[in-house]
Amino acid sequence: MNNMRNIPDVLRARGYRLYLADGRRLVDLWLNGGAAILGHTPQNLLRELKNTASRGLYAPFPHFTEGRYLKSLLKLFPGFSFRFYAAPPQELTALFNSGAVKLWRPYENPEKPLSVNDSPFFIPILPGVQTWRDGLPLGLCVVAAKTGSAQEKDLLAQLPQNDALSPILFAVAARGVYDILAAKERANPKLPQVAKTLKNTSSIWQRQGIYLSLKKKTSSQEWETLFNQFLEAGFLLPPTQNYPLILPGELSDGEEAKLLECIC
Repeated sequence: MNNMRNIPDVLRARGYRLYLADGRRLVDLWLNGGAAILGHTPQNLLRELKNTASRGLYAPFPHFTEGRYLKSLLKLFPGFSFRFYAAPPQELTALFNSGAVKLWRPYENPEKPLSVNDSPFFIPILPGVQTWRDGLPLGLCVVAAKTGSAQEKDLLAQLPQNDALSPILFAVAARGVYDILAAKERANPKLPQVAKTLKNTSSIWQRQGIYLSLKKKTSSQEWETLFNQFLEAGFLLPPTQNYPLILPGELSDGEEAKLLECIC
């Protein structure tokens, strides 16, 4: 995450934009790895955070919000079972690094924006209060395993039992799932020029739903060069290429024109 040290302090995050201590405004194309995929100030999430925190529920007490989160996940992923962790355990990191467990991101397919593509197990990236380590979420890390699949018992047998987590994390995460379910239009942001350019040019970027990634992996030094080029143009790239660029829900005409210059 060292590239983040190239930007001044962020004073405010509003919607899909960041406001810096030096007076600049950046369009956020990282969106906290997907945890802010609906923007940085979704009212429902902020209300859940405020209401739960106002009751002093910071510690990992038993609380009905865990059941509420499980219920929300079952609406998004029916027929799956789940494990919850404050940080990905070593066993999960090893499975992720081997390719046995992959990340799931909403809106990768505009035709089926919330499809899991028959994956037997995955780590969903959803709105919530998260940070990251080696491409995996911290704060609240979820593993989903297809109930009754041939691999379910073997996978879950390799993983520890659930961590005890703060009701704040569960409350905000549950609200985030319901917001994802209600925001399928997010799969098709109104960025016609970006869509046309990526379809008709030999850009180094490839698109999958609302996500952009390099067609070919580059070195960390080359990524840092790209990071600084986008930064100068007013855009925040992900700190490493472990994360895709996420197209924002909206851009002004001027911002869209600048983004086109960066990705062409």
